[in-house]
Amino acid sequence: MIDVADHLAAVLDAVEPLDPESRDVAAARGRVLRHPVRAAVDVPAFDCSAMDGFAVRDLAPATLRVVADLPAGTDLDPRMDAGDAARIMTGAPVPTDALAVVPFEDTARGLAGGVESVTIVVSPRGPGAHVRRRGSDVRAGDLVVADGLRVTAARAGAIAASGVGTVTVSRAARVAVVSTGSELVAPGAPLARGRIPESNSVLLAGLAEEAGAEVVLRTSVGDEGDGPRRAIAAAEAAGADVVVFSGGVSAGAYEVVKNTLGDLMRFDRVRMQPGKPQGFGRTPEGTLLFGLPGNPVSAAVSFELFVRPALRALEGDVDLGRAAVRVALAAGWRARPERVQYVPVALDRRDPSRWLARPVERGTRGFGDADGLAVVPPGETDLVAGDLVSVTLW
Repeated sequence: MIDVADHLAAVLDAVEPLDPESRDVAAARGRVLRHPVRAAVDVPAFDCSAMDGFAVRDLAPATLRVVADLPAGTDLDPRMDAGDAARIMTGAPVPTDALAVVPFEDTARGLAGGVESVTIVVSPRGPGAHVRRRGSDVRAGDLVVADGLRVTAARAGAIAASGVGTVTVSRAARVAVVSTGSELVAPGAPLARGRIPESNSVLLAGLAEEAGAEVVLRTSVGDEGDGPRRAIAAAEAAGADVVVFSGGVSAGAYEVVKNTLGDLMRFDRVRMQPGKPQGFGRTPEGTLLFGLPGNPVSAAVSFELFVRPALRALEGDVDLGRAAVRVALAAGWRARPERVQYVPVALDRRDPSRWLARPVERGTRGFGDADGLAVVPPGETDLVAGDLVSVTLW
């Protein structure tokens, strides 16, 4: 058997990042930046008011003459002499002659006051009070978002605010998902003796899409014949970068992936539970091939450990993993000396200061309630309730 880290390393060594493309920043959310984004303009682009109120020259309480009305978007820069004030809205340019902004609530009548004069009752704390200086957030040329980071809504907003309209990102990885097994029928179809609903392609396609990939093919093949090769040909015709097989990779007599793709894939036993049988390879055209176990939970765990990092590496993402936390087990767990175990757990968050990880019911129904995977390292000593484990969060 080989270690999980060795199998993952072999996968990542075969990954070549996808070609970048240009996108409008509004259409780039969810994609990975391939070049750093630097501000095109100062933010703010001018000294502007941080409050609705009055721009003033005088810092002492006084009744001042209102000489201008400045809404956001105005290009006015009125002259202000001693005793003058300008009514100003948040975001409007502060007059060159003004020293500070007094909020409406620090005046005698606030917004209800007259347009000709205003009485200041609370002095501003000093020059620059409630004024956002030009470039105080970002200067033109400053780094806004580094390359290798995924564009979130907040990052897209920061990029747009810095005056950049187009970014260079990776396209989504294209994935084909292929379930194997002559026993499979479509979900909802009548079940004859020995047949079961096909669910792995639904599960794995969903995981691929949640990882940011585009699913271009979802199909199943039987346990005999050259179905896997035909599926690869169809996947490559659809532009797939990755083909994910489930089933057909173990030690049985009808392991169709293992029996037909031995020239393209290597099949190993990995020191993990679930998911010991794993296959991986690459076609002459460069398409990545994954062979995952057929058990749905084993397939999902294997996807998390190997396929998902590969999809993110294809995009050039600097963060290949998921967030993990240290959580106390709610119940004991038997250790395995030769394998690391990945245990689907639900998190009890009722006590914010002490989350608990509770193993879910075995099988696909319980797996649907899991919040993540608890990692139980190999060992001779069983874990007991209260022991801390690392939980990878979904």
